Amino acid sequence: MAPPSAEPSVLISPPSRWSQIRAVFRVASGNFLEMYDFMVFGYYAGAIGAAFFPGGSHFASLMKSLMTFGMAFLMRPIGAIVLGAYIDRHGRRAGLLLTLTLMAIGTASLAFMPGYARMGLAAPTLIVIGRLLQGFSAGAELGGVSVYLAEIATPGHKGFYVSWQSASQQVAVMFAAALGVALSSRLSPRQLEQWGWRVPLAVGCLIVPLLFLIRRSLAETDAFLIRTHRPTIAEVLQSLAVNWRAVLAGVLLVTMTTVSFYMITAYTPTFGKEVLRLTSRDGLIVTAGVGVSNFVWLPVMGALSDKVGRRPLLLACTILVLVSAYPAMVWLTAHPSFARLLGVELWLSFLYASYNGAMVVHLTEIMPAHVRTSGFSLAYSLATALFGGFTPAVSTWLIHVTKNPAMPGAWLCFAAACGLGATLAGGGMPESHRNLAS
Repeated sequence: MAPPSAEPSVLISPPSRWSQIRAVFRVASGNFLEMYDFMVFGYYAGAIGAAFFPGGSHFASLMKSLMTFGMAFLMRPIGAIVLGAYIDRHGRRAGLLLTLTLMAIGTASLAFMPGYARMGLAAPTLIVIGRLLQGFSAGAELGGVSVYLAEIATPGHKGFYVSWQSASQQVAVMFAAALGVALSSRLSPRQLEQWGWRVPLAVGCLIVPLLFLIRRSLAETDAFLIRTHRPTIAEVLQSLAVNWRAVLAGVLLVTMTTVSFYMITAYTPTFGKEVLRLTSRDGLIVTAGVGVSNFVWLPVMGALSDKVGRRPLLLACTILVLVSAYPAMVWLTAHPSFARLLGVELWLSFLYASYNGAMVVHLTEIMPAHVRTSGFSLAYSLATALFGGFTPAVSTWLIHVTKNPAMPGAWLCFAAACGLGATLAGGGMPESHRNLAS
């Protein structure tokens, strides 16, 4: 029988503010690498497609590259269960070091793999394997980070603490975009296509040792240490099956987050260049602006959810996306310009960050404590695998089939409908902000 979800009540000395800040920085730092790798792949999908997935047309090559980007997310549910169970059994610290190791291997495989012209079919095959490994590790990374932050949060501030999981990803978005802008200023389009896209990946490999040093100093959370029972994978699976409603609600809630995030970050440079016919530099500058916007709004809205509750923010943001996303894309694509792209992306960024600031902490609160990482990671990974990770590919395909460049807005409305439906149905949980001190 699965152990009860309630956590033991203990008296713990309140940590100092600086120790809390250091802990947040340490745990969120590895999250940077996971998102940085995915952002670089999304930004340079066209060049990566030309290098590893040559096809009969530019569209075919681009679609192969974007589908490979999406395939990494198919491994996330498996990683969520396997690595999530490892974290729930062996500790948050041990699991976060393991996921960082696996992510580093995936990044290096893409950075230094010779192209199709030199290795033939072996090149795309090994790239796909590397992406699957990356997805496997990422399956538990977000859950591990979010749960760690939730468990070290001071009473009444879980939303603010957990928001830094997503905020740390925005640093990767900004850094990758800024590096892309610098490269586009220094290198010709041909040089970027041939080898320039590898530079950001090599930079990511150079950062890895520093991230290991930072994460090695992590302390285990008190909430984990005081629990005497360590669930096995069988017990984790049993508990997840029993709590399937919470997992399903989580999948629907996360769909809104993951689709909107990859649309306004990873897909923006490709959309700007391939659809709007703007320069690569324009798309990367806009993406950097989105990263700044997300970084600012996420902790603000996480803190707001601590005050007003999660549900009001979830309802307001999904409704606003439903009524504004497609019209905004129609307005943008009618007369494409840098200013319009920036305006639309910043609006969608505000809605994404407002929603996600409440949703991520909400997801940590509805999962049973003994399988919190596994449950969170599985819900997040399923949503990303089924919908979010394929957002660049789906958007490109919808535009190609319908000849309507505004179709990414319709895809985003679908994601918002999923989030709204889960919220209206109760999301599998009561209003959780009242339980933040627990």
